[in-house]
Amino acid sequence: MALMGVDTRCLGLFLLCTITGHSLEIKVNPPQDFEILDPGLLGYLYLQWKPPMVMEKFKKCTLEYELKYRNVDSGSWKTIITRNLIYKDGFDLNKGIEGKIRTHLSEPCTNGSEVQSPWTEASYWISDEGSLGTKIQDMKCIYYNWQYLVCSWKPGKTVHSDTNYTMFFWYEGLDHALQCADYLQDNEKNIGCKLSNLDSSDYKDFFIRVNGSSKLEPIRSSYVVLQLQNIVKPLPPEFLHISVENSIDIRMKWSAPGGPIPPRCYTYEIMVREDDISWESATDINDMKLKRRANESENLCFFVRCKINIYCADDGIWSEWSEEECWAGYTGSDSKIIFIVPVCLFFILLLLLLCLVMEKEEPEPTLSLHVDLNKEVYAYEETLC
Repeated sequence: MALMGVDTRCLGLFLLCTITGHSLEIKVNPPQDFEILDPGLLGYLYLQWKPPMVMEKFKKCTLEYELKYRNVDSGSWKTIITRNLIYKDGFDLNKGIEGKIRTHLSEPCTNGSEVQSPWTEASYWISDEGSLGTKIQDMKCIYYNWQYLVCSWKPGKTVHSDTNYTMFFWYEGLDHALQCADYLQDNEKNIGCKLSNLDSSDYKDFFIRVNGSSKLEPIRSSYVVLQLQNIVKPLPPEFLHISVENSIDIRMKWSAPGGPIPPRCYTYEIMVREDDISWESATDINDMKLKRRANESENLCFFVRCKINIYCADDGIWSEWSEEECWAGYTGSDSKIIFIVPVCLFFILLLLLLCLVMEKEEPEPTLSLHVDLNKEVYAYEETLC
């Protein structure tokens, strides 16, 4: 359905002028054929109308339309002033929608007075096939690290064992609603969906419908409208470092998680543990300095988590806590073992070297040869004879 601009000079207008004495009463009719249309985009609806009929002498008057709309259980109306003949917005189709509209006549045609038509109204409801007990339960969606969306649900309370669910989604930029291509399953039944490569889907309404099917009964559909930047769960911070300066100040640093989220979009929560004392702190930067609670504390550690801050989203989901990082000066039982083992190995090696050196310095035993020269001569002479 194409959007159409409106030439205000050609807008329809029916004015009834009644002159009684010195008074002039001007009336204007409401727009015609006001309706709420569903183009099949899972909750993105069109509110459209036609201008009132026109009298020749008022064709050059400018018309504006005051449009109000809401879900039926909402306590407040959204109000739009427009000169167009169509307006689009997203709605929760789990509930009915109602709207009303009236015509405003421009001041040059009314001698400076404000002239408005009566209201004309319209409403829209989706089909209520299936009982409420067949709708999915506990629908949850998380946009992990601003990279992929995971939605999960539980089957309806009263469904039969053959019931299965399918998920469709749409956001502005897609030509039509798409079905999930990567379902999460339990016993061959769909209990969730993973969506990746959602290009240009943030800061827009993201519409979801979960349908159900069963051979034994109709299943009621469930609708969800999200903004993905508000349900981002980042990865935990990494590369933590802690040091103590001047024996008093604790200096803590860390790196923002890897991924597509800009570092300026994070806010952090820090948990510090000093001996048996723990306390929390918060910051929007990844570098913090705090005072030690006890100058002689030996156990000094911290860990940190993050979420998207108010400058990049209306809300967010906290990451998991990072791994704990402890001060290098801490000499707990583990650190003592790490220190003692190398020292012992060093002394053992030193003893071995000393033993080898001492062994080399001992004198070598000499062999004494006692030769009886007379005996040798005698033997020689006896051989000659």
